[in-house]
Amino acid sequence: MKAVTDADFGTTVLQNDKPVLVDFWAEWCGPCRMVAPILEEISSEHGDKIEVVKMNIDENPKIPADYGVLQIPTLNVYKDGQVVKQIMGAKPKAALVRELAEFL
Repeated sequence: MKAVTDADFGTTVLQNDKPVLVDFWAEWCGPCRMVAPILEEISSEHGDKIEVVKMNIDENPKIPADYGVLQIPTLNVYKDGQVVKQIMGAKPKAALVRELAEFL
């Protein structure tokens, strides 16, 4: 899973032809570590339809602040430069796949 930064967020996420799921996370966040392998699986299984990237909020504070990310993990799906879905908290794979069904 590719890491995205404040600097390349626009080109990697907002200007992407595919929907992009951004995992806002931090090293110290236990639930973030639980959801990371699930997102890796979703990325490898559905990478042709949706791109999955992660953003460390401690290293990149601007974009999370711009999008009002107040708790982590927060998973935002961006399409055509807009947030079209927001999923808060760690969830099991089946629940995430269900929530992301329209993009997979």
